[in-house]
Amino acid sequence: MFAQIVTTPLKTGTRLEYTKVVEECIIPLRRTHEGFLDLICLVTSDGKTSFGISFWDSKENAEAYGRSSLSEVMKALEPVVAGPAEVQLCEVTNSTAHKIAAAVAA
Repeated sequence: MFAQIVTTPLKTGTRLEYTKVVEECIIPLRRTHEGFLDLICLVTSDGKTSFGISFWDSKENAEAYGRSSLSEVMKALEPVVAGPAEVQLCEVTNSTAHKIAAAVAA
């Protein structure tokens, strides 16, 4: 399993608008892509930064989404974004929600 982490600076006072864009645009868009498993969005307590963590069944599907639709997501977020986003792709090594445990040497 792979996770795409998108870190975005937010304009002051846009937490609710960010949440609405995620709910109405980003989640439906991700659901149309092969291999999409889950999305978790976080906003720092001061409301200045958001983190979108999407989970994918394979690196290839995560990368395909990044190539085909990430620009559409960033366009939808334009009204709330205060600067460029940082995108990282990571392999998921542990997850209680997705029942992934670290490999243990036998």
